[in-house]
Amino acid sequence: MGFLRRRWRGHGRLAVCGLAALVVLGVAVVVWTSHRGEPARSGDSSTARVDRGEVVTAVATTGSLEPAQTRTLGFSTDGTVTAVNVRPGDQVKAGQVLAEIDAAAAKKRVNDRRQSLDDAEDALDEAEAAADAGTGACPVASVRSGRVLPVALVAGGSQTPSPSATPSPSAVPSVSPSGQPSPSRSVQPPASQPSRSAGGQEPGGGKAPGGQVPGGGRNAACSAQRSGDPVLAAQQRVTSAELALAEAEDQLAGTRIKAPIGGKVLTVAGAVGADVGAGSTFVTLADVGGMQVAADVPEAYAGRLEMGQSATVTLANRPNEEFAARVVRIDPVGTADGNLVRYGVVLAFEEVPAELLVGQSANVRVRTGEVAGVVRAPSAAVHGDDTVVIRTATGDLVRAVSVGLRGDQYTEITSGLAEGDEVVTAGAKGGPS
Repeated sequence: MGFLRRRWRGHGRLAVCGLAALVVLGVAVVVWTSHRGEPARSGDSSTARVDRGEVVTAVATTGSLEPAQTRTLGFSTDGTVTAVNVRPGDQVKAGQVLAEIDAAAAKKRVNDRRQSLDDAEDALDEAEAAADAGTGACPVASVRSGRVLPVALVAGGSQTPSPSATPSPSAVPSVSPSGQPSPSRSVQPPASQPSRSAGGQEPGGGKAPGGQVPGGGRNAACSAQRSGDPVLAAQQRVTSAELALAEAEDQLAGTRIKAPIGGKVLTVAGAVGADVGAGSTFVTLADVGGMQVAADVPEAYAGRLEMGQSATVTLANRPNEEFAARVVRIDPVGTADGNLVRYGVVLAFEEVPAELLVGQSANVRVRTGEVAGVVRAPSAAVHGDDTVVIRTATGDLVRAVSVGLRGDQYTEITSGLAEGDEVVTAGAKGGPS
């Protein structure tokens, strides 16, 4: 009996071992069946399909938002601040009064200058009236007595006191008994009689040959020959007074700061009671309705930028939104940043988003090249030697391709691949294993 028990136990162990072997063999068969027909893989990898679409090259950089226009405003005269009507962050309209200073001194200056102008105009009226009271002669001051005497205009521009126009008896021609004028007694003007003026006028007050009235062009002649002309001096005084009054009125207007544009107040430099100087900045105003992005790019990429290129902007506080923009300015001169030179670029939004913050950061991507409707593969699948790894049913194959435009996400394939091909985008490159 003992012998039989030992023998049964040995057969039981063999049966258990055989059953275990059958289970392992069945699992191996299932695994082999499920993987039959798949290509052997060369390490961990992922794949993508070759398709047809758009390939874009772009320059990516970062920047910050700034107003399209910023105004620095101040008072045009010295004074003490009497009113500050805004605070930083306030939205204002064009023409709104932002701040004021004491205007008493400026008002007094305007009144004084206006009185000076009135006096100058009265003096001009008197000078013109005195000039109009003359009898065709230019009034000049006598050197000896200081009295104003009329001076006749004589030929050659010389001036002599005008005597009475009584002709000399010698000027009367004598007639011979025969009724013919004596040839030895021709009419000659006396030496003391003024000759005819250069303008064809007779000094005696009659008409000159040609019908010209004596005294024509007197004002122009007087202005040309007189020094210290009372009318001219009075006119100059009026002009100076007008300029002084205009300056004083500008200073009076400058005691109030008005918004030249609608926008947002960025800074206010003082408070009521502060003393301010003429021309110093007191309020900074920005047009936030025209916000734009200021960025810079390394010199290696600056040459790809052109005016009008399209771009997308992503804001730090809106990471899932993209806003269309375009390049509106490229700095012609770079700025050194250590060993790197950068060029500034400004981008304007196609539609300015609401609730933008001045100075907030932005990510910028400028399109520098694009093609559409081409065969493309993920750029990660195209190696530097212009080869790709194709996944087939029998394994991975390395294939040479011809490429066109290389983009950040996709690369244009001009030959070597067809739509629908599966390419490896990650993992070791190699042939079928």
